[in-house]
Amino acid sequence: MSSDSSKKRKPKVIRTDGAPQESKRGRVDPDQDVKYYSEEAEVELRDPSKDYELYKQTCQELQRLMAEIQDLKSKGSKDSAAAIEERRIQSCMYFMTLKKLNRLAHIRLKKGRDQTHEAKQKVDAYHLQLQNLLYEVMHLQKEITKCLEFKSKHEEIELVSVDEFYKEAPPEISKPNITLNEPHQQTLARLDWELEQRKRLAEKYKECLASKEKILKEIEVKREYLSSLQPRLNSIMQASLPVQEYLFMPFDQAHKQSETARHLPPPLYVLFVQANAYGQACDQKLAVAIDGSVEDAKALYKPPEDSQDDESDSDAEEEQTTKRRRPTLGVQLDDKRKEMLKRHPLSVTIDLKCKDDSELHLVFYYLLNLNVLTVKSRVSTAAELSSPVSAGDLLSPGCLLSCLYPGDHGKRTPNPANQFQFDKVGILSLSDYVADLGHPYVWVQKLGGLHFPKDQPQHTVTAESSLSASHMELTMKLLRTRLQSRLALHKQFASLEHGVVPVSSECQQLFPSKVVARLAKWAALPYEDYLELHYTKDVVEAGLAEDTHLYYTVLVERGTAKLQAAVALNPGYSSMPPVFSLCLSWKGERTGSNDDNIRAMESEVNVRYRELCGPRPGYQLLTNQLQRLCVVLDVYLETECHDTSVEGPKEFPQEKMCLRLARGPSRMKPFKYNHPQGFFSHR
Repeated sequence: MSSDSSKKRKPKVIRTDGAPQESKRGRVDPDQDVKYYSEEAEVELRDPSKDYELYKQTCQELQRLMAEIQDLKSKGSKDSAAAIEERRIQSCMYFMTLKKLNRLAHIRLKKGRDQTHEAKQKVDAYHLQLQNLLYEVMHLQKEITKCLEFKSKHEEIELVSVDEFYKEAPPEISKPNITLNEPHQQTLARLDWELEQRKRLAEKYKECLASKEKILKEIEVKREYLSSLQPRLNSIMQASLPVQEYLFMPFDQAHKQSETARHLPPPLYVLFVQANAYGQACDQKLAVAIDGSVEDAKALYKPPEDSQDDESDSDAEEEQTTKRRRPTLGVQLDDKRKEMLKRHPLSVTIDLKCKDDSELHLVFYYLLNLNVLTVKSRVSTAAELSSPVSAGDLLSPGCLLSCLYPGDHGKRTPNPANQFQFDKVGILSLSDYVADLGHPYVWVQKLGGLHFPKDQPQHTVTAESSLSASHMELTMKLLRTRLQSRLALHKQFASLEHGVVPVSSECQQLFPSKVVARLAKWAALPYEDYLELHYTKDVVEAGLAEDTHLYYTVLVERGTAKLQAAVALNPGYSSMPPVFSLCLSWKGERTGSNDDNIRAMESEVNVRYRELCGPRPGYQLLTNQLQRLCVVLDVYLETECHDTSVEGPKEFPQEKMCLRLARGPSRMKPFKYNHPQGFFSHR
């Protein structure tokens, strides 16, 4: 085959992934045979499992060749280069096989994805058709249900029964020969009869409306007459006020008070009714009144109105609340405490008048959340009283009514449930707030009909009128007695601070005509200072000195002798006597613990106090005790033995007549004064 024409041209192969592509030059030589190679077509012809087996064999061969190359290189012989090159060429062939298998795998994956996408599109189309069909079915079912549930308007009308229809309806409407056999015609006839009846009722309704209008006009005429009558009645009541005042019959004021009393809480209402009844029946000098705002009291019982605001208003409120600063924990606690201690807007005022025109004003409040009553007091007198320094606590609101009944100091709440309420808002004790709220005395609760038993706690405590009535008379007498005794002490303290012991004419017989010892000092004494005095320990240990008492210091002088006395004044004076503790500074310090005569002097003042009460009600007891203290000091000093070693006259000459100067081993002195003989003797 040396000739060129006999030689066959080598065919040109173009590999494509899809359809035949045009060459870069855009034309193909017509004389040259062109064959297209498509891997997609080859994928259809090849078996994937065989390709997978080929892939595993190729990988194994590659591993083998790589291991041989590694061995040859490790030996490092000169003849191994050709063998290494041969195995490298074989490895490249295997790599080309792996590349082809990789391309075929990607083509298969792409075809699988395309087939899956086509199948999914078909499923989606079928699903959409199914949904459309289901929607049509549902719409048809709704229409069927609506048709089945259709109700005519006549079904809502309550027609008369069939028997009653044929009985009452005229034959021209009922048409029994037709309607008895045809239900539709029967229903139409019944509807015609219903229309006829309603026309008759409409005419009757118009007649009733006309009658109503006539009656309303008559009512309006009478109302105008009554409204014109009210001013005339008011003018008549106003003109009768002088007559009511002259006859002491305040009908107008009583009517207003009774109208206001309807808005009082139950405890204050019981107090008002019982105090008013007691004043009318037993005490004409007792006046009861109601103070406060009636409108605020009405607002307490009004239900909260439903707020129907627009969305814009609610949004604006939300924006304002978010802009506001959130209150701190302390501010929240203060608000809770104020709410806990809130008082009712109305209060009851009781005025107690005495014979000397002095007056005790009591204002009773009700704490809404604590369910207790409190009271505030104030004293007014006809003439302005002097203000002695030592009488500062006598008429003070915190001391005036303290221990009106034994042990009732008004510093703790009588309601046991209040302590649990205080723990929630951080209130330690109610005593910190009594200055503003008033004192919750037990007797105040009983006047309002409230009783809080400690042994049998109750969930709800109601006001009882019987309890208030049983304590009203005694409590009013105790209040009037307390006021009179404090006013008497107030006047006496003014004289005592000037060194004068006032003794009434009725009590002059209890003392000798001449008393040499004099009162040098009278002053108030704090409770803590009283406890520190060494000569008051016996009184303190005996429980006769409490923080509710009033304490005073006394200094009685005669020459070089000075008698100091600490006085514990019980709030229940004069039914409870003052207690004196003595200490004599003369030739040493002498007290009841080291001198029997000093103890006898204390006994004369403290134990024999009934001799010194004077005329009832015994408001001169304190000044009589002080006067007797001066007298027994004179007797003590005058009966002392004179020291012969001291030259000069006796310091305290005997001016009192005594039957015996001393008696017994303890040399007791004669402190008992005998009137009218005027001498002193032993008891």
